Amino acid sequence: MKNLENLLDHFESRIQLFTNENLAISKSNIGWHIEHSLLTINGVAKLLVQSNPKNYKWKFNFVRILVLKRGRIPRGRAKAPEVVVPKITYNETLLLSHLEQTRKSISELESISKDHYFDHPYFGKLKKKDTIRFLEIHTNHHLEIIEDIINS
Repeated sequence: MKNLENLLDHFESRIQLFTNENLAISKSNIGWHIEHSLLTINGVAKLLVQSNPKNYKWKFNFVRILVLKRGRIPRGRAKAPEVVVPKITYNETLLLSHLEQTRKSISELESISKDHYFDHPYFGKLKKKDTIRFLEIHTNHHLEIIEDIINS
């Protein structure tokens, strides 16, 4: 979980730039990418904690294997589920508060068993280890977009 915590540190260092945008790179500004990533981590962590390990059934999923092994999500291929699309007007204070909430959500994951799982809309059921790996990949994906916006 240290990788995920380090990625959150990078987000924190970029929050003051939340209004920056470059439409050639993304339709959304830096704040949107941060808020979307925080919503994703918090939502997934909540579902992971609430899952019943007895209900887990493994199923082959080529896309899951490809993304988890490569460690990359291709840009512009998937649409974010509505539940993780920011709907409120965010500012620096709100993003910092949400970041702290996300840090707490991550720390709660340490106390659950390795058999808890998250049912991803594209990848299927991911056990705790693969869920954390997905969150790292997803968070890094948005951090790379943020860095591209900053460096453009």
